[in-house]
Amino acid sequence: MGDDAPQHDSAEQLHQRIDSSRAHPARVYDVFLGGKDNYAADREAAAAALAANPRGYLDVRHNRDFMRRSVNYLTREAGLRQFLDIGTGLPTQENVHQVAQRIAPEARIVYVDNDPVVLAHARALLASGPQGATAYIDADLRDPAKILQDAASTIDLDAPIALGLVAILHFIEDTEAYDIVRALVDALPVGSALFLSHLTSDLNAEKIAKVAETYHERGFTFVLRSADEVRRFFTENGLEIVEPGIVPAHHWRPDHVADHDTDHAAAGRDEAYVASLDPIERTMYRDINDVTDDDINVYAAVAFKR
Repeated sequence: MGDDAPQHDSAEQLHQRIDSSRAHPARVYDVFLGGKDNYAADREAAAAALAANPRGYLDVRHNRDFMRRSVNYLTREAGLRQFLDIGTGLPTQENVHQVAQRIAPEARIVYVDNDPVVLAHARALLASGPQGATAYIDADLRDPAKILQDAASTIDLDAPIALGLVAILHFIEDTEAYDIVRALVDALPVGSALFLSHLTSDLNAEKIAKVAETYHERGFTFVLRSADEVRRFFTENGLEIVEPGIVPAHHWRPDHVADHDTDHAAAGRDEAYVASLDPIERTMYRDINDVTDDDINVYAAVAFKR
């Protein structure tokens, strides 16, 4: 592993980089997960997306739950002990290191994001257990060389690594997205894995098209890829997809565990209280197991480099 840890901006420098006037995908995601680290522009973007698809919050929460289940599988069953999570998003419950280190306390995790709000909160909240290691890299997915160079300070690039690209590639245009994944996978040794999720227009096309329009209006790149286009991220890199294949996120090895904390679950039984909340706050009290195939627009898959 490398000897030089990546350099971090100071808290003041991070604050200067924050543009609260424009929505950011990571902060919009945070709104849907009930986070507080977002701005009016992010909440307005989330509200527009929810108006376009009133059950679209299930995409966000099932995407997050796929991350939990895939990391659990990769740690417990596949025996991986290193994770590179790119496009981390704002810290919430059941982050990669919490899932992995609960099973293997020695697991080492590197988070990567380029939103200064994410970075500021990651340092404060993503604390590793004493036996493992957690690091945070300020980098853009479009610069895989920097990511790999900085990650080498925490993880061993010659040992198997689980690469996470969860709900991030739909913010990258076609040719560039495939080139980025190729560069990252090429650098990983045999035995490594890729866990990936991606929005698609294959499923419930009309609903997701309306959501995509709200994001395009706010200047986001937003590429909805078909199953065949998602499959290319694996097949073009010689990766072997494990069962059940590329499937809607709620069908990837479901364990039907509610993603509520106990406070939300208890409050959710008070329907009068829940009805008094604004539409996005109201979704926090809904059980994600109340889902049908008509609700999900996210593909998910896990594959190995053999």
